[in-house]
Amino acid sequence: MAAYASVPKKGSAEPVTPAVRGDAPANLTALRPKDERLPKKDYFVERDGRVFAGTHLLIDFWNATRLDDPDHIRRALTEAVDAAGATLLHIHLHHFTPHNGVSGVAVLAESHISLHTWPERGFAAFDIFMCGACDPYKALPVLRAAFAPESVELREQKRGLIG
Repeated sequence: MAAYASVPKKGSAEPVTPAVRGDAPANLTALRPKDERLPKKDYFVERDGRVFAGTHLLIDFWNATRLDDPDHIRRALTEAVDAAGATLLHIHLHHFTPHNGVSGVAVLAESHISLHTWPERGFAAFDIFMCGACDPYKALPVLRAAFAPESVELREQKRGLIG
């Protein structure tokens, strides 16, 4: 079912009234940026006086194991998503040959976890980006337990930094 807004006649001073669904108040006037009268639904993070879209972790595993096993990787991603408090929408993995590397992504309501593996080198690159109340750092112990890397390199980036 399509939702339509009522549009005033040209030259009218009457406000535009948006279509409303669910339990939102039916008397909203035209949608305007930063309009305090509208209910706020925002997944930006506010932490330590800074406001940003989310935390982006770049993680490199060296001398890791089980990097060629898509079933194991799927289970590890699912557990990592749960540990971080995120909402899993879909996992897609591609298994390459002849070296059996795996590339994939867990698509989340709060963004994603992606990975690329080089089993022949024992190397895996993970990319974890999450917004809202999720904590991407809580995914790291799960991934470490699943792939047992000898060393880990971690870099963090705040995305969409406002303040």
